[in-house]
Amino acid sequence: MVAALGIGLFGWQIRKIAHNINLGRDKTIAGDVSQRINTLLLVAFGQQKMFKRPLPAVLHLFVYIGFLVINVELIEILIDGTFGTHRVLGFLGPVYNVLMAINEILGLLVIIACVIFLARRNLTKVPRLTRGPEMRAWPKLDANVILITEIVLMLALFAFNIADQKLSQLNGVQLAGAFPVTSGLVDLFGSDVSTLKTIAGIGWWVHIIGILAFMNYLPSSKHFHILMSFPNVYYSKLEPKGQFSNVESITHEIKAMLDPSYVVPPAPEGADPQKFGAKDVEDLTWKQLMDAYTCTECGRCTSVCPANITGKLLSPRKIVMDTRDRLEEKGHSPIIFAPAHYKEESERVKVTEERTLLRGYVTPEELWACTTCNACVESCPVNINQLSTIIDLRRFLVLEESAAPAALNTMFSNIENNGAPWAFSPSDRFNWADDLFMASKN
Repeated sequence: MVAALGIGLFGWQIRKIAHNINLGRDKTIAGDVSQRINTLLLVAFGQQKMFKRPLPAVLHLFVYIGFLVINVELIEILIDGTFGTHRVLGFLGPVYNVLMAINEILGLLVIIACVIFLARRNLTKVPRLTRGPEMRAWPKLDANVILITEIVLMLALFAFNIADQKLSQLNGVQLAGAFPVTSGLVDLFGSDVSTLKTIAGIGWWVHIIGILAFMNYLPSSKHFHILMSFPNVYYSKLEPKGQFSNVESITHEIKAMLDPSYVVPPAPEGADPQKFGAKDVEDLTWKQLMDAYTCTECGRCTSVCPANITGKLLSPRKIVMDTRDRLEEKGHSPIIFAPAHYKEESERVKVTEERTLLRGYVTPEELWACTTCNACVESCPVNINQLSTIIDLRRFLVLEESAAPAALNTMFSNIENNGAPWAFSPSDRFNWADDLFMASKN
C-alpha cells in the first residue's frame, strides 16, 4: 500500500510536469536516430561531459552507478514487503552474492562522495555552487537535503544488513549474499534478538519509505535531472552549435523579395498571428521548457560564461532556473514548490512587477550581455541549450518591441539603408580604393 501510494503520487506529479512542458510551442525535432542514440549513450549514460572536471566527475560516477545498481536491492525489498518473503532473490546464489557485495561497496562510495560534496558546498564553498543571484536559499537547501537524504538511505540499508546478519548468525542460518562492508560490524548492535529485530525493521522501513519519499521530492528538486537528462540529451541539438534557427515567416518574406515568383505559404486557417521571439514561457518551445526541468544547477555554464566572468549580469544558469520558476508559477507546481516561497530580490538584478519571463524574471541587460559564444552550451553535462532561450527572448525585444540597444538600432538602420553595418552609401563603398590608387600614382 505504501509503495502504491508513493508510486501513484509520483505519477501524478509527472503528469503535472508533462502538462507544463506541453505549454510550450510545438517543435518538430528530426535527425539521425543512430546519432541521437550515440549521443544518449555517451553524454547521458556515459557522462562524457562530466569528466572535463575529474574530481567531481568521479564522485558523481559513484553516486550515479550506486543509484542504478542499488535499485536491484530495492526491487527485492518491494517484493519481500508485498509477499512477506525474506531476501527473495537469494536463490540466484553466486550472482546474488556478487550483487549484494557490489551494493555494499557502492553504498559506501555513495556515502563518501556525498560527504565530500557536502564539504565542497558548505566548507570550501566552491564558487560555481554557491555564488550568483540565482543561488538563493532554496537551491542551497535543496542540494544539502539531497546529499543528506542519500547518506541516510545508505546508512539505513547498512543498519538493516548488519542486524539481519546477526539475527541469522544467532539462529544458526546462513544468510544469502556477501556483505564486504557490514560483515565486520555484525556485533555493532549487540546480541539481543528483540533489539536486532527492531533495528532491522527500522532500517528496512526507513530505506523503502525514504526512497519513495525521495522519489516524490524529485519533481521539486534539481535532482529531477536523474530522470529528465535522458530524454533531454536524446532530443538535443545535432546541428553545429553556431547554426541559429530562423524565423520561418521572415525566411518566406526574404525569399519572396529575392525571387518574385516565390509564393509565400498561407498561414493555417484560424491561427493566431505569429509572435516573433518569446516574452513568456508559452512562447518558448517544449524542448526549451524541458531544458528548464533538466538543469542540474551545477553552474558549469555560468562558470565558463565570458560575460559573467567579466562581471556582467548574465548567468546562463539563472536564465534556465528562471524559466522553470516562471513555468511552475504559470502552470502546475509539484507538491513542494519551494522556489516561490524562497524567492528573494537579488542585489544585482532588479526585476519589474511585470509577471512574465522577460522583465518579470530576466532583464534585457542580462540578455544583451550574451556574446552567443556557446560556451554555456558546450559545458552543460546534460546538453541544455541555454543560448536558444536567450536568443528567443532577444528576438522579442528586437522584432516585437524595437527595444534593442541604441548601437544595435543604428547598425540595423545602416544594414537596411546601406546594405552594410556602416553609415556609408553603397556608391561610396570603394572610395578607399580610389584614394589608394591615386596615392600610389603620386
